[in-house]
Amino acid sequence: MTRPADVDPGSVELIDPEETGDLVTVSPAEQPRGIARFVLGASLVLIAFNLRPVFSSASALLPEIRDGFGLSATGASLLTTLPVLCLGLFSPLAPRLARTIGTERTLLAVAFLLALGTAARGLSSVPLLFLGTALAGACIAVGNVLLPGLVKRDFPDKAALLTGWYTMALCAGAASAAGLTIPLQRALSGSIDGALAAWAVPALLVALLWLPQVLATGKRAKGDVYKVEGMWRDRLAWHVTLFMGLQSALAYCVFGWLVPILRARGLDGVTAGAIVSVSVMIQAASCLVAPHLAVRGRDQRLINVALCLIATGALLGLLFAPLSTVWIWAVLQGIGQGGLIAVALTVIVLRTQDSHAAAQLSGMAQCVGYTLAAIGPLIVGLVQSWTGGFAWSAALFVALGLGAGVNGWFAGKAEVVSARTVKVPRRDALANDAARG
Repeated sequence: MTRPADVDPGSVELIDPEETGDLVTVSPAEQPRGIARFVLGASLVLIAFNLRPVFSSASALLPEIRDGFGLSATGASLLTTLPVLCLGLFSPLAPRLARTIGTERTLLAVAFLLALGTAARGLSSVPLLFLGTALAGACIAVGNVLLPGLVKRDFPDKAALLTGWYTMALCAGAASAAGLTIPLQRALSGSIDGALAAWAVPALLVALLWLPQVLATGKRAKGDVYKVEGMWRDRLAWHVTLFMGLQSALAYCVFGWLVPILRARGLDGVTAGAIVSVSVMIQAASCLVAPHLAVRGRDQRLINVALCLIATGALLGLLFAPLSTVWIWAVLQGIGQGGLIAVALTVIVLRTQDSHAAAQLSGMAQCVGYTLAAIGPLIVGLVQSWTGGFAWSAALFVALGLGAGVNGWFAGKAEVVSARTVKVPRRDALANDAARG
């Protein structure tokens, strides 16, 4: 593999995921220290917490949403698929926004608009339900792309630890929404709107917490300009991308449909939500452990495949095993799925030599991967609509698990992508941006 050009690994990476590479303005690395570093890390973790409640809060109340808003089975499928599709469609927007207004300001806008989109779902309007969901999905897409790069920039010595923590926060946000949305609805006198909109509050709070980071960026000097070439032609990059996408499809089938699956098997809504919440909390614990196990070995091939087998097998257990064993399968599914999410994000960091390539690969993996992942929840909904049940979804889960396992094996090899990071004179970068405008 080609070794990237020597660049400052602490620079902000804002790479547009296009085959020819893109020009990137980056700030000089000023590694945070002491309390400032702790606050920055905690803020990133709390931002991550808010990037999943949109999915599992709607899933927990899906039968009530269908009845209350008069949605068809196809409409319900689209509602669960829409935010995942937005993850893929809007991921390429993240580098452009970050280059224009800065990474920190982009994340501030993400947090405020995420709160707005989440709140819009509680306005008793079908158009606003879908529009708010799409806005929230777009914001989550941008946040997903920028977080790995910030970890590599500001915590290069703690990348596995921070990846584990913010991935744990992703799971904790999903688990909280899965387990608390129905109790919230009951506490709000049965209000579906209030239970959906309530998840705007933590997003608004984290926006206020992130504001000091934005104010601090005004003191940073403008940095150099780089471009990354060849990422979209690299075979290893495509294995990482497909691994991310296929394991994500499994994850969003869980977030979007596991509560309805368990309710269809005869469990009440609170119990089904609690089971999914526990499973996702186990995912959070697995997120902390998996990256450390992954980086201890010579490569990540075995752990990637093993986690695919555990996650897929446990999901089949939740579909078909006796209800008396459902908690066991939920725990196993949490171990497998949480580990998969964490190692997929860790692999993005491990397969690149610098923060610029990491951001380019992150954008590629999430743009293509999440667009692919949107197919999973959509197919589950269509299967339920066509057959009146979820049994045939098992074929989809097996296919996704096998695909993730094969690509995870190749993505786990101890190699780096052959993409090349090149420094560009600032005047050429300005001319390039002018031509784009």
